[in-house]
Amino acid sequence: LVIQVLDDTTDLGIKDMVEKECMRWASKGLNITYQIRESRGGYKAGALKEGLKRDYVKECEYVVIFDADFRPEPDFLRRSIPFLIHNRDIALVQGRWRFVNSDECLLTRMQEMSLDYHFTVEQEVGSATHAFFGFNGTGGIWRIAAINEAGGWKDRTTVEDMDLAVRAGLKGWKFLYLGDLQVKSELPSTFKAFRFQQHRWSCGPANLFRKMMMDIAMNKKVTLYKKFYVIYSFFFVRKIIAHMFTFVFYCVVLPLTILVPEVYVPKWGAIYLPCIITLLNSVGTPRSFHLLFYWVLFENVMSFHRTKATIIGLLEAKRVNEWVVTEKLGDTLKNKSKSSAPRRSLSKFIGDRVLVHELGFAVLLFVSGCYDFLYGKNYYFVYLFLQTITFTIAGFGYIGTIVPGN
Repeated sequence: LVIQVLDDTTDLGIKDMVEKECMRWASKGLNITYQIRESRGGYKAGALKEGLKRDYVKECEYVVIFDADFRPEPDFLRRSIPFLIHNRDIALVQGRWRFVNSDECLLTRMQEMSLDYHFTVEQEVGSATHAFFGFNGTGGIWRIAAINEAGGWKDRTTVEDMDLAVRAGLKGWKFLYLGDLQVKSELPSTFKAFRFQQHRWSCGPANLFRKMMMDIAMNKKVTLYKKFYVIYSFFFVRKIIAHMFTFVFYCVVLPLTILVPEVYVPKWGAIYLPCIITLLNSVGTPRSFHLLFYWVLFENVMSFHRTKATIIGLLEAKRVNEWVVTEKLGDTLKNKSKSSAPRRSLSKFIGDRVLVHELGFAVLLFVSGCYDFLYGKNYYFVYLFLQTITFTIAGFGYIGTIVPGN
């Protein structure tokens, strides 16, 4: 067993702390190595690729990956490796994320609901029906031979984990998701960090779809049914259409039905069907069922960011390869007094906290709601006013944890 600590941080204080901690464990006889790079080229993919180049890796069959904010249980390897040993066709065993700070604020509760659905439904179904799903980037164990056969880690997009999974899947390798193999992690609790994360998670898959669509279609090693599943269900519907439809329907088409009489949406399409889909999405987190309505409003706000990121990925526009490390607070606020927070200038405060696009949509929805209240017959104004409030709250940055001086 070899433990690699791949440190790409530019913070010298953090770097020194991590190196000393590795040396402390090494002095106790643990086979642990601390590795840094001269440049951060390729970001996470570059670091992982560099880690697999070490000579001692040739003697290893498997590599398990954890991000710095993940905390595996002591029996993680004992519960995951047997599946790889007894089934040589399996390339990846993926564990389920659990969240230590899900109750920190309303933002983290919303994230828990979305991610629980992702693991409970999307990953579980992909594993059970097609033995294929997207690697989550952490909390999973890979067969090194499968990584090498698929071409190794590539930094052509910001979703190196999904990139590797798709290439390995096209080579015929199978994946296994274990819902009871759980790994504790931390969610971003500031709205700014969450927006950057969602940009990467939405832009990267769209860009990868652009790069790999023809490779998937022309592949000879997997069945036509599996190729259809990967192209249509995995990528097109879930990574592209889902974001765009949510934003366009709830934030553009519905207001237009009020302002432009020629645009008509039947009630079953505007109310009943979305309600059924929303209820189905709540199966992953029953304890948050009472937050379901606000979760819908919040997801509509985030669909704007995801749609924008998806279009950037499809067109390979300017921010397509933007990689901003997702800020996790940990115990920062507990250990940091408010009096020590630096004061910001008014212009920086406005730039950080006032989001013009969100406020613009809030105005559009408010005007549409007022018009429907005065002249409409479908009572859409109830939804429009509630969505206006949510966009306004997001537009002024009052979502998630507020960090003094940040």
